[in-house]
Amino acid sequence: MREQIAESKMHALDYWQVVRNRWGVILLTFFLVLLATLVIVALLDKKYVGRTSLQVHNISKGIIFGDINEDNRFNQGAAFLETQFKIITSPETLLRVINKKNLKVRWDMTEDEAMEKLKRMIETEEERGTEILTIEVYSTTWDEAAELANAVRDAYEERRKETERERVGRITSALNLKLKSQEDEVEEARQEMMDLMKKYGIVDMSIMTGKGLSPTIGTSDDSYRDSKRSELQMQTEVASLKANLQNLQSLSGESLIESAMSLGIKDATIENFASKYKTDRVEYERMTNSGFGKRHPKVIGLQKQIEEEQRILQNAAINYRNSLTITIKNLEDALQSVRSITDEKKTETVDEKQRSAEYSQSKNRYEMRLDLLNQMRETFLKTQVNELLPRVPIEVHEVAKPDSSPARPNVPLLLGIGAGLGLILGLILAFFLEYLDTSVKTLDDVERYLGVPVLAVIPKDVGVLHKQSGLSPDAEAYRILRTNIEFNRKSADANAITIVSGGAGEGKSTTLVNLAYICAQGGYNTLMIDGDLRRPKLHTFFDINNSVGLTNYLTTALQLEDVILQTPIENLYFMPSGILPADAAGILNSRRMSELIADVKNRFDLVLIDSPPILGVSDASVLASEVDLTIIVIQHRKLPRTMLMRVKQAIENVGGNLLGVVLNNVDVRSDSQYQYYTSYYTYYSPTNMEKSRPARGTAPAANSASRPGAAAGASRKGDDEDY
Repeated sequence: MREQIAESKMHALDYWQVVRNRWGVILLTFFLVLLATLVIVALLDKKYVGRTSLQVHNISKGIIFGDINEDNRFNQGAAFLETQFKIITSPETLLRVINKKNLKVRWDMTEDEAMEKLKRMIETEEERGTEILTIEVYSTTWDEAAELANAVRDAYEERRKETERERVGRITSALNLKLKSQEDEVEEARQEMMDLMKKYGIVDMSIMTGKGLSPTIGTSDDSYRDSKRSELQMQTEVASLKANLQNLQSLSGESLIESAMSLGIKDATIENFASKYKTDRVEYERMTNSGFGKRHPKVIGLQKQIEEEQRILQNAAINYRNSLTITIKNLEDALQSVRSITDEKKTETVDEKQRSAEYSQSKNRYEMRLDLLNQMRETFLKTQVNELLPRVPIEVHEVAKPDSSPARPNVPLLLGIGAGLGLILGLILAFFLEYLDTSVKTLDDVERYLGVPVLAVIPKDVGVLHKQSGLSPDAEAYRILRTNIEFNRKSADANAITIVSGGAGEGKSTTLVNLAYICAQGGYNTLMIDGDLRRPKLHTFFDINNSVGLTNYLTTALQLEDVILQTPIENLYFMPSGILPADAAGILNSRRMSELIADVKNRFDLVLIDSPPILGVSDASVLASEVDLTIIVIQHRKLPRTMLMRVKQAIENVGGNLLGVVLNNVDVRSDSQYQYYTSYYTYYSPTNMEKSRPARGTAPAANSASRPGAAAGASRKGDDEDY
């Protein structure tokens, strides 16, 4: 999570950095758009507004068709207001205004042209959540705007009243025709109902009394129910008797008697002897269990009595069983007769129900048509009452009055829009230019694309250090460069360094002079050689004559002491370029040049050689192959990355040893990513610097230059003319 927050913060800083770097483009775009807005506002015609406010009423709502459901009230109200907007700007309404105000003559236009112009002048809007509409008419004449606004409102009101009268008239006429037609349908339904009453002999008291009594048709339905009930009872009885017969059919003796008694048969003999038979048997069991023998007189007598009772009961059960067959047969015959009667009753009942249903349908049709007729009469009456009531389609809340102050153009609004648009376009253009810019912007760009370290970051507008007085914070950047050179070169013998750049004007000569000055201040015995034989520049920093120098030494028998000059700075020496040759590359790529470099390496602690742009001529490549180390000076946000990669490739192709890169002309105050790398600016702020401190090792130029005409010059910037 912390990593995501840090990355988001970094992206936000990048965007802010783009704004800071491109603020000039943003401001220019902002002011151009704002200026264009001012011009447009000045060219626009001034328009005055006539405004009238009115409340519209839906006077037809709830009168003829009933009240509107609350759930649909909002939607219908919105649709109603939208409809009124269309009516206000409709051709028929506008035509009334044109004819009433004679606009064709006033504007010297045809009817269609006047209507189109008037429509463009009208604007309507709704006050949210109300039925109040505002009509606005814009005109170049202040009194005409108010006049036409009131005329449009009056024309709209006339149309609303006429439309309502026509609508009510159409509805009344349609209801009257429908009412007559409905009366005929009611009479037809009544006559049909009366015919059915006569045909089927129906007595319907509700027709005469109006109390909703049920009609009397017949009693066959009750007879059918009674017959059906008898049939069911007989079926139950037959089933019960058949069950008794089935239980008694296969039994005999004691089992038959027991079964007959348990079935509860309605037989007098069985009912009379069953109880006595059970009692005697219980007594017999008691006596035998009490010790009476089987030959005891009481036991013998009781046994004979039980046998007699058993015989009687058995005969009675057999007789009952025999009689069941006859009884069941008789009941089945009777059941068949009842079924025939029930079927006849059923047929009669169905016919009666059909007649009753037919009559009920006819009666329902009559009642429904009669109810509809009553509703239509009530609606017709409401419509007639509504016609007599006064109807107010609109209620005016504000009458348009002439206003001498123009309403359009809205200058503050247009300027605000122009300012916002200019700012947005400026930001878009800034980010688009940043997207198209493929130059080196950061230290990461250098190390990512060139694969070499950044030795130093040189701030923007750095002057020539040896011409400045006091302690300058610009010098600290070159001290960092000197330190990084010392620690990045592999050995102290690698002391011959050439400084190259991809193109002209990147500040390599100024960088070389200031680096040489700082190295000399640090105690290094330093030699500067102007190896740019195309457009030499180093001699101008010291106001030294350039007539004798490197080319003279390479092409003649001059000694080294004849071409090396002592500068006004202690430990700092200079070899000018000399007379410019025709073949600079050929002179530099010579054995004499190699011997020169080898000789000065032994004499000086540090040898710095200036060269022309490496992509323009081959001289720089020759020098890179001769020296120990090569440093590339890259101007911040100038050359594309592809060209810088070609610079590196050109050095490597000739066997040069690329030490690193100096990022020059960096605006450390606007590019916040360099604030830590160049924090010495805060340390060496004016409040911390001494008001005056003489530079170490400086001396009057007239006493230290070995050639006539050498003198110390005034302090000035070197980047504007640096090659």
